[in-house]
Amino acid sequence: MRAPEECGSWEWALGGAAPPGLASGLDVAARMAAVLRGRGLLEPEQVEWFWFVYDVGDIGIRTVLPVRGRLDSADLGRRVEASRPSGYPDARVGNLSVLGRGVWIDAEGEERREEGLVVLSVDPDERELSADVAVFHDVWGYFDFRGVPHPEVHRRNAPRLAAALGELDALLGAKAEEGEMTYFGRAEGYGIALPDVIDGRGPDLTDRL
Repeated sequence: MRAPEECGSWEWALGGAAPPGLASGLDVAARMAAVLRGRGLLEPEQVEWFWFVYDVGDIGIRTVLPVRGRLDSADLGRRVEASRPSGYPDARVGNLSVLGRGVWIDAEGEERREEGLVVLSVDPDERELSADVAVFHDVWGYFDFRGVPHPEVHRRNAPRLAAALGELDALLGAKAEEGEMTYFGRAEGYGIALPDVIDGRGPDLTDRL
């Protein structure tokens, strides 16, 4: 099951690891996406963002660029610049989201493809670059969103996510910080924190699904 909010997220402040700006942000996004793709967690299908103008804010224009597989940061940079809104020559690129399908493994060992299994975001801020990985599905935790234990699903998927996050730390030369808790869970280390358990069950979160 997929939640409307993340059940875990990890954030990297990259001020000391990568220069700020769009070109650097696209390069970081491409390298991070390659790690997630190599683990089967994200097959990029599109990159999207909102435009903003300094001293004005969000101008309400969203751009979605289709991509296929490996991200080419140089080509993507040209396409991003070419998509700048004609009425806003000073418009800047906001938070970039890399979206696509990923593979999770069910209790019987069957691979299943799911849209938005892992979402990668990079903020190409001109002062300091930052990145974020978020997950929204219950396959990463020990309990599903109904509170029912699914240890086989957890065993087959949680280590894949943990390995990818560790690889991203090594790639970026920075340790991920755990994102904020939501109704559906929170990150702990490279996984999802165990919730309060009562009589062998976790909380039933389906009232918000």
